[in-house]
Order: sequence, then structure tokens, then C-alpha cells
Amino acid sequence: MTVHLEVADGVAALRLDRPPMNALDVATQDRLKELAEEVTRREDVRAVVIHGGEKVFAAGADIKEMQVMDHAAMIARSRALQDSFTAVARIPKPVVAAVTGYALGGGCELALCADFRIAGENAKLGQPEILLGLIPGAGGTQRLSRLIGPSKAKDLIFTGRQVKADEALALGLVDRVVPAAEVYEQAHAWAARLAKGPAIALRAAKEAIDTGLETDIETGLAVERNWFAGLFATEDRERGMRSFVEEGPGKAKFL
Repeated sequence: MTVHLEVADGVAALRLDRPPMNALDVATQDRLKELAEEVTRREDVRAVVIHGGEKVFAAGADIKEMQVMDHAAMIARSRALQDSFTAVARIPKPVVAAVTGYALGGGCELALCADFRIAGENAKLGQPEILLGLIPGAGGTQRLSRLIGPSKAKDLIFTGRQVKADEALALGLVDRVVPAAEVYEQAHAWAARLAKGPAIALRAAKEAIDTGLETDIETGLAVERNWFAGLFATEDRERGMRSFVEEGPGKAKFL
């Protein structure tokens, strides 16, 4: 298998494993979708970490595989390509990408599907598809522009240039830069912290934010309003408010 799943203490770790550069071929894309759907269903998974090991996150698509595909073949495949990444983006639980080394093309697009990105000091990110006469096809034109703004996204996509970790942080492409040896540890710690939180409320927050970014503010407010009211029917809400009244803020323990 080119993607492995390990679950412990509420955190699912999805590890890309296709040496030497974790190129995202068709089999890997399909495996990502399969595992994203599995962690979505599993009640013992409350947060997710996506990583590629110590040296590389993912250096992009498998160009040799793509080179032999003609127009008709890519028309048939492009929806499945996007669907595999969308399955990751739609995981209704907190997702953090632990980015070491190269995260280029499809690798960058995969990182964009996470809610939070922790990058090593050795990280290099970018969307170099234009250098192949292409554009990003796994969500890059949409998710990158929503994350860092259209003009900055166009700079990266039009030029195909790679950015180092410090510039990626300044652009808002990653959220934290740490020594390369600490990337996975810190990503897992962030996920483990959220895994102890109120699962339904976290799902509600993620859906409200993501839906709001994809639609008009009135629709986003309606989603927020419905989730907000609905959470009053949950045990977590009862537990959280009771703890606040009896013990003070920030001491509630959720199941």
C-alpha cells in the first residue's frame, strides 16, 4: 500500500509511502480517498495527521504515468483525481498536514486540504504545473486562492516557483514552521489536543467555516445558526456548560 493508516488515542495518522518522492499516482490517489472515507466513518478517530515521512511530503503527481494519458483519458480521470483530494478536505474532523521537504503540485494541493499546516524548516512548497504546460488539477486553483488570496495564488501558479518555509509562512500557506525533526511530533500533538475536544462541535465549526468560504454570507450564517442551535441537544454542550459554571472556564473533559 502506498498510504498507511495508524490510529492511536483518537488520532489517525495517514502516511504516504511511495519512495523516493511520494509521487501521487492513480493508486495512491484512490487509496487516499478510501482512507479519508474510512477515518470519516470511524468513531475512534477524532483528528487526523497527514505526513510523508522525515524527508518528503509529496513531490507531486506521477509525471511518467500522466505523460502517456491523452485528452480522453484525463477527462475520464480528472473527476476521480479531484474527488480523492476532496474526500480529504471533507473529513469532518480536524486535519493537520505535517510537511517536510517537498510539497509540490499534488503534494501542495494535498496539504491545502488540511485545516492546519505545520512545515519543517526544510520544506519547499509550490504549484509548478505551469512549467509542464498545465494548471493545478486537484483543487489548487480553488483552495490556494481561498487560503492566501487570488493575487498571491496567481503569483505561485503563473510562475510555478517554489517557496521555502519562511516565505510560505509569510504568505499564509503554512501556519507554523519548526525544525524538520519536530514536524510530525508537533503535528501529532496539535491533533491529539483537538482529539480531546467536543467532537460534534468541532465538526460543526469546520462545516460552518468551510461552507461559508464556498458560498454567500447569508447561507454561511444559516449554517452557523442551525449548527449553533443544534449543539444545544448534545451531551458535550451540557458537560461544557456545567463544567464552566461549577469549575470555571477551560476545564471540561469531553467523551
